[in-house]
Amino acid sequence: MRVNVSRTALIVCAAAAIVATGGANAVVDTADVTGQAVQPSGAGTPAVATGGDSRGTGTSTSSSNTSATADAPGAGTSTSSSSAPATADASSPGTNSSPSSTATASAAVGALFSGGNHFCSASVVHSPTGDLLLTAAHCIGGDVSGITFKPGYHDGIAPYGTWQVTAAVVADGWKSSSDQDLDFAFLKVAQPGSASLESLTGANQLGTNQGFSHTITLTGYPDGTEQPVVCTGTTTQSDTYQQRVACPGFPDGTSGGPWVINQDPNTGTGTVIGAIGGYQTGGATPDVSYSAYFDDDIAQLYRSAIS
Repeated sequence: MRVNVSRTALIVCAAAAIVATGGANAVVDTADVTGQAVQPSGAGTPAVATGGDSRGTGTSTSSSNTSATADAPGAGTSTSSSSAPATADASSPGTNSSPSSTATASAAVGALFSGGNHFCSASVVHSPTGDLLLTAAHCIGGDVSGITFKPGYHDGIAPYGTWQVTAAVVADGWKSSSDQDLDFAFLKVAQPGSASLESLTGANQLGTNQGFSHTITLTGYPDGTEQPVVCTGTTTQSDTYQQRVACPGFPDGTSGGPWVINQDPNTGTGTVIGAIGGYQTGGATPDVSYSAYFDDDIAQLYRSAIS
């Protein structure tokens, strides 16, 4: 489980009720919390990149926790990340992944905070208003008024400011039964001033129906650390609507961390096809992570979030 249980309980109790694949060996690299801030995607760029297959059903708003049947972890070696930001059913195992010598923790990835501590990870996803985050549904268990987001967070510094979470949008199937295949959520954020979050940090495009085998960049914020951890790994399918990656060093706190393909080496943004969560709320060990497969369900949820 990739969210600290005691902190989740604290969130739920401290505020009233509203609204962390398939795997391969991988190496976690020392990362820079850099990547220039980029402008939001242009009008001609689709908000959602789609591929082939889907399952259908979904809708919107609140959350909890879940599990299912297990998979053996892959091997790998782990290195934590740091550095200062720039400007304001088991399938066959995947192939070994190579370490990226220029691993970049995107400014669009950050930590969710409550009560002064970070407890989950989230990332900016492109939206018309530039104020939308993607995380795991199991990270959101109560009144969101006590939750803030700090993009590009490191060493106690929030280089792009602190953003208040104002609303959460989760699937009906998660609300009713904590369906592990629907363990994703969108959060809306706000901050005084005219600039949108996305205009400061850049954003990932949401990718749906992209298939199960990819080389991804995985990023998250472990509890008790002040820097993100970044891994390059190869995904495989672990169940009908679950994907898995063997990336060492992703413990509690990394839930909601994005799985990004086609990453721009300068900004760290690309197309997000997963978020740590799903089976075992992201995985029972720090070295293997899961995500619900992003299909038509999350596309429908996204449309609800931006409407």
